[in-house]
Amino acid sequence: MIILLYILVTVGTFLLMEGVTWLTHKFVMHGFLWYLHEDHHQPKYQGIFEKNDAFFVIFAIPSIALFYFGIHPELNFLFFIGLGILCYGIAYFLIHDVLIHQRFKWFKHTKNKYLIGLRKAHKIHHKHLGKEHGECFGMLYVPWKYFSM
Repeated sequence: MIILLYILVTVGTFLLMEGVTWLTHKFVMHGFLWYLHEDHHQPKYQGIFEKNDAFFVIFAIPSIALFYFGIHPELNFLFFIGLGILCYGIAYFLIHDVLIHQRFKWFKHTKNKYLIGLRKAHKIHHKHLGKEHGECFGMLYVPWKYFSM
């Protein structure tokens, strides 16, 4: 029974991370930490890394802390919340950096309608080079209109 609860906590955390991502992207990355995110909205990467990549480290810190406190003094729910955050981070990397921005050429020619919709929504997000007037701040949830475009 406890294993099922741990699985539900992990999956629930993963799903909640979409809302956290949307809020963080809109109000932090396009807000007071725009100076770290701005280079990501420029037409071409300046090198292998962007300042925007600092967010991978920033967002890993809560997950690492939850792993630590989730095994001390014994295994508890915090570990599985950290695991849900980690799983979302891996999904974010694969969707955002690999599939959408093609920083790694692993999934160049997908025919999957959902993944194509993700790409379209993200292109709409990047049509704005500044921090204002953005749209589509999430990662996995895509409004229906991007599937019918």
